[in-house]
Amino acid sequence: MELFELAAADPAVRFSPNCWRTRLALDHKQLPYDTIAWHFTEKDRIARSGQGKVPVLVDGDAVIHDSWVIACHLEDRHPDRPSLFGPGSGRALARFVNQWVSEVVHPALSRVLVPDIAELVAACDRDYFRSSREAALGTSLDALRSQRDAAIATLRAVLQPLRSTLQGQTFVSGSTPLYADIVAFAAFQWARICLPGDAALLAADDPLRAWLRRMDDAFPQAAQAPGVRERF
Repeated sequence: MELFELAAADPAVRFSPNCWRTRLALDHKQLPYDTIAWHFTEKDRIARSGQGKVPVLVDGDAVIHDSWVIACHLEDRHPDRPSLFGPGSGRALARFVNQWVSEVVHPALSRVLVPDIAELVAACDRDYFRSSREAALGTSLDALRSQRDAAIATLRAVLQPLRSTLQGQTFVSGSTPLYADIVAFAAFQWARICLPGDAALLAADDPLRAWLRRMDDAFPQAAQAPGVRERF
């Protein structure tokens, strides 16, 4: 399989949370794959997917985009490999976590990270990234940078449902990490690649740190990936 992933100026650094969802899903399923660096302005390279965003997975004759659709594809096409969702209603519950992270956590986190992502992206992407993000967020990157402390405080409050869930169980999915954990963890991968060294996403005593350490243990290749910092 081939996985097209968003790359920084350093092509080894892959920072997209949605691409991390797919990479971690492939690792969980223990499926072999090659990764291909891709940039925002290279939409022609993924034209066969019928759209212009990554992740894009090529699995034999199938070309799939959207991390959730890819996860379902992997589960259905490779049922002999470890399950992403578990039995019963696991897929439906993972879908809820998927949407909560995409629609609540990512917007809050983007207001923390976007100014620094602008410094990480490849030169060919910088104008596109700045103009598209400023339009989407309704403010300038410089203004966002000046508001980082407030944005981190907002994010910490947004994460409370995850925090309270993990105070009563080892993983979001229960006793072992499944796709719901992957989706949440991928957001933190995004942060620890893009967040500058003088900022801390979580308080020192935040119980989420223990879950993040467990996720690092479950997915050691994520913690060791280029550009990933140990701290949160």
